[in-house]
This record gives sequence, structure tokens and C-alpha cells, in this order.
Amino acid sequence: MSSSGRSGRKLVAERRNVKAPARAKSQAQPKSARKSARKPAKRKSGNIITRFVSATVSLIWRIVWGLTWRLGATVAALLFLATAYFYMTMPPFTDLLDARARGSVTMLDSGDNVFAWRGETFGGVITADTVSPHLKNAIIATEDRRFYQHFGVSPRGIAGAIRSNLQSGRGAFAGAGGSTITQQVAKLLCLGVPFDPAQWDSEAAYEADCRRGTIWRKIQELPFAFALEAQFSKDEILTIYMNRAFLGAGARGFEAASQRYFGRSATEVGPSEAAMLAGLLVAPSLYAPTRNLQRAQDRAAVVIGLMHNQGYLTEYELIEARSYPATLSESAEAQRGIHFADWLMQSGPSFLTRDTTEDVLINTTFDPRIQAAAEEAVAHVFDTRVREGSEAEVAVVVMSADGAVRGMVGGRQPSVGGFNRATQAMRQTGSAFKPFLYAAALENGFEPFDLVEDAPLTINIPGSGPWSPRNYDNEFHGIVTLTEALARSLNTPAVRVSEAMGRARVREVANQFGLRSELAEGPALALGASESSLLDMTAAYAGILNGGSAVRPYGIEQLRLLGEQEPLFGASSGIGDRVIPERSAKTLTWMMTKVISEGTGGRARLDGWEVAGKTGTTQAARDAWFIGFTADYVAGVWMGYDDNSPLRGVTGGGLPAEIWRETMLRVHEGMTPRPLPMLEPERPVYDTPPTTEQPAQPQPAAPRSSGSALDDTIRGVLGSIFGGN
Repeated sequence: MSSSGRSGRKLVAERRNVKAPARAKSQAQPKSARKSARKPAKRKSGNIITRFVSATVSLIWRIVWGLTWRLGATVAALLFLATAYFYMTMPPFTDLLDARARGSVTMLDSGDNVFAWRGETFGGVITADTVSPHLKNAIIATEDRRFYQHFGVSPRGIAGAIRSNLQSGRGAFAGAGGSTITQQVAKLLCLGVPFDPAQWDSEAAYEADCRRGTIWRKIQELPFAFALEAQFSKDEILTIYMNRAFLGAGARGFEAASQRYFGRSATEVGPSEAAMLAGLLVAPSLYAPTRNLQRAQDRAAVVIGLMHNQGYLTEYELIEARSYPATLSESAEAQRGIHFADWLMQSGPSFLTRDTTEDVLINTTFDPRIQAAAEEAVAHVFDTRVREGSEAEVAVVVMSADGAVRGMVGGRQPSVGGFNRATQAMRQTGSAFKPFLYAAALENGFEPFDLVEDAPLTINIPGSGPWSPRNYDNEFHGIVTLTEALARSLNTPAVRVSEAMGRARVREVANQFGLRSELAEGPALALGASESSLLDMTAAYAGILNGGSAVRPYGIEQLRLLGEQEPLFGASSGIGDRVIPERSAKTLTWMMTKVISEGTGGRARLDGWEVAGKTGTTQAARDAWFIGFTADYVAGVWMGYDDNSPLRGVTGGGLPAEIWRETMLRVHEGMTPRPLPMLEPERPVYDTPPTTEQPAQPQPAAPRSSGSALDDTIRGVLGSIFGGN
């Protein structure tokens, strides 16, 4: 059969719900729209307050972060520039080891041993390689345990210091600063600012400014510390530190301090000594062993513990160091000659002593044995003879006949730079002046056995009225010899002799013997109304001992710069021009021995020794003196109050004479007695013994000097004062 009436088309299934135009529409839309069409829209979460807070915090954070990184970048740039500046201007290493503006003065005693330092002593350069390993370890353990690990600043150290300050109730930056050794070097170098006398009143003010611990100062130290770390090695930085650190007692650097306290180099110290030196760094004046040895040892024990904790000391070394703490050398412990050294600093040329910019070495006349004798004598008498709590002061000077000062006590409590009563106190001399009155009398023809009357005397002083001298015992003794008048320290005979010669002649002789202060103009001149220092009075007595020549007290035998052999100047004697003939000096010495054997100075006797001297007590006992000599030494003693109050029960023949005797006993220990250079005069024979009713007139010998002749005018005065026609 055939299929008729049908086409030959292929049958297909009908598609339903086909959105043919959708593709075309899709292609016509923008890309963003297509993307949105594929993703469902997010719904906003939270309320409006939450969204506001979140947006605010986000904004603040973006602002803070922006400011922080910009500020940080600025600070880093400034820090880099400051570090670069300090790096480029940093002086050479060797110039940083000793940059003292002042020099030092080292004094050697008569045995060439150091006994005193003044100024800033620099013992010489030491390095981290040559110094004792114990000292190096002690410094690091005490000051900066991470010294070899940090880059100049230790954040951990600063944080620890702040925490410690706050725990102690201080401000965060008050007290401990957490500075590294590098930062301390920056401070010692004053951030590269040199000392300028026009800007600072003194070096002390300059250093105080350099040590300021303000926050700004700490900030300034950072770039300088970084520059130091970039410029020098760790050992070089430590070397600078060890040479520049101040360690008390005028010692600049560990070498000077080691020599000052222990008498040895810093290359030789052991653990206990190293610990004591390192312990000074925190407070040099407080922990200086010369000030308080026990306190210095306690501080050293702490340092020893730190050294052990950080592995620098074994257990055995720890026990040994604590069992045998460091002690001072003999010279440092004695601390003798403080007033002597002060005197040299004041009396020497200023450009080589107190204002020196060089290191000076002085050989002196100082004898530590004699100094010890004087100090022990003062202590003995005050302990045994003076009431407890007395504020009376004392001064002692011991010298040779040529003026070489051997020992000096300027007060009961010596201190460097303190008041020196032996050289600075100007006090009335009282009867200690009378030997110069009688020296003038002998020079002008009087003899020791000439007679003079001790009787009431009144002199009319123009502008003041009548004046009547009296003796200490308020009695008069009639006719006496000049020798008796001196031995018993009688006043009216002294005034009679002075008025007979003329006060001008008495002043002239006293001036020539070295008493150059302004002497009294009135008749009280004869009784010691003038003022003088103990040093000048003792030197004047030395002029009597040496045969009548003036004496200039001296203490410098030789002065030279450290490292130089040729001295700049020196002295071998202080003897000057002759004042009175040798015969007069020897006769006066004999007269002065009677002060000891028969007069007011009996407490100054020395068994087996010939002694000459004179007592002196001023009005109301405000000053008490005894000055005397043997053939070997002259010594002077003064007692009194600084405020010029009267002494109670003290005269020159009392405590001063006892101190003199105790001093000279110790000074002459082990020495062979020598006779005094004296001349005993012949006693005159009188046809008729003198009586009180008819005083005898002294008969002076022929004048020995045309300038001091007793002319007719003086002879007339003699007649009116001594009696006779």
C-alpha cells in the first residue's frame, strides 16, 4: 500500500516553556547588572549605633596608624641624622681617655712616698685588655650585664629601671635610669660638649650639667650612644669608661683610684679590691673607703654577689672575697698631712697648684713620723686632760731650724679644704711675743742680768688715757733681772724695756724675724697685743735657734711636671737675712731655757734634753700658746676657741705646754740628745745690792749696730723708767 496525502517531514517533539529571548536580553545588559543578578543582596546587620561605633573606631585607627608610622619614620630619620652627626664629629679614641680641664698635684713626703693628692688625679691609661680581669668583670656585673650583647641601649634595662623606680615610690624616671655603659660614656663625654669657662662657673657646675637625668637628656644620649657603638669596639668603649669615671677622693679613672686607695695598679687588683672599686660607681663620695671603710666594704660585698651570680666568681672565690674584704693602703688609711697639703696648695704658685692644668709632682719636707707624733700628742692630751665635749681647738706646727715644715695639725678634725688654724687663724700672741722684745734689747746693748723694776706703771696714751699693765698673778715682784722677767713672764718689766728702746725698734726686729702682720702701735706691743699665725710664730722662733737669721717656712723641696726629670723650681733652705748677731741669739736661747727650768714653762721639760721656749696667754685667756725648741726641732702649739671665747683654766704653761711636751717626746724618740746652741753670760758683781727703794739702772753694753745705738735721749728715758739719775 502506498501512503498518499502525507508530506515527507520528520516529526520532532514540541518544546515548551523555553524562553528563547532571555539569552539575547542577557547579552544586552551591563556586566555589573549581570553580576548583581547572579548574587542575592546582603542584608545590613546590627542597629545604627553599632554601625556608628564601628565606623568611628575604624576611622580613629586609620588616623592613629597613619600618624604613628609617619611620626616613627620622622623620628627614625632624625635619630639617623643625629647619629651620623655625632659619628662624624667624634674625636679620636686616644683623645677621649683623659680630657680633664684641670690637672693634678701629687705630693711625696721626705721618704718619697705619696701622702696626698689634690685636683683630679689621673693615674695613667689602662685598657680593657691590660686591666685586671676581676675589675673588668666587676664593672660589667655591676653596671651593664648585657654590655656585649646590646647595641648601645638596653630596652630591658630601661623597663627594669622604670619598674624599680615605681616600686620604690619614685617617679618612673627618678632614681635608677637603666643606662648602659655606652650611655654612661656618652654622659661622661658630656655628649661631646667641651668645658667652657665662659659658660660654666666651674668644672663642678659643668659636670653637674652633664649628669642631669632628665627625659630630654636621656633622649639626647641615644644617638650619641649609637654613634659610639658605630665608631668604637666594645672594649674601646669600656676603656674610655674605665679611664674617665670619677671614683672619689679626686681620683679620675680606675688606675688613679686603685693607686689612691690600695697603693697598687688597677692591673693587679683581686676580686675584693675590684668589687670595692666597681662599687664606687653608683656614688663615689658616699662609698669612698677613705670616708667610711665599713660602708665601702658592705657595698663591695653586694658587688661580689653579683659577680658570683653572673658566673665571674667560683664558689670558693666568693667565700674568699667575702672573708677577706679589701682594706686601704697604709698611706690612704692614715690620711695624714691634710692640713700640710692644703697649706702647700694655697702657698704654692697657683698655676702649678690649685689652678694647674698639668699633672704636677711635688717633693715635700713632710715627715709622716713627725706628723703622727703631733696627732697622737693632741689626741692623748684631749683624751686625758680635757673635759669631754669641749669644743676648744688646737693647732701644732713642727719644723726644722731652717724653716722646713715637718708636720702640721690645723685642727682636731682635719678635712680637705677645711679651716687651717695653723696657717689661717690670726690670733693675739700674748707673752709668746716677748722673746723678740728681748732680742731687740740684746741687740741694743742690754745684758741678761741687767736689772729692771717690776712695779706699778702707768702710761698716758694719747686719745685713750692712762694705761697700767699688770702681771698674770696681779702681784709685783720688785727688782728682777731681764732673764727673770722673761722666765716668769712679767709684764711691767717688758713694757719698761720696750718703752726704753722705742716701740719702733721692737717692731722692726719682730718684722725682720718674720712677724709681718700689722703690729700694735701702743705700749701693749710688748705684751703681744698684735696678731700672728702659729706658722709665722714658729718660724720666728726657728730664727732664734739657727743663730739669729730670719726664716721663711717652706714645704716644697722640688716641683716638677709628671714624667719630667728636670724640676721647675725647688728650695733647700728657708734661712734668710741675719736679724741679730749670733751671740745675741745664743744668749737669748739661754734666757729662754730659764722659762722651762725656772719659769712658766715647767710642764714642757724633756728629760735629758735642753729645751728653750716661751708661754703665752692673752687677755681673758682667749688664746694660749707654747712655742719652744730643742737643738733639732722647733714646735709651736696654740689653743683657743674659733669664736674667740675665753678658755677656762687654760694658760700657755698648761695644756699647750703639755701638748708640746707629748709631741716632742714622740718626735725625739730614738734620737741622741744634743746641746742647744746657747751662750751663758757672766753674772755681774754689784758693789751694793739693788733694793726696791733704789732700783738699779741697767747698764747696757756698747751698741752693736749703729742703727740701734742708745743715744742720749734713750738713756734719759732709761733713767726715768728704771730709776737713777
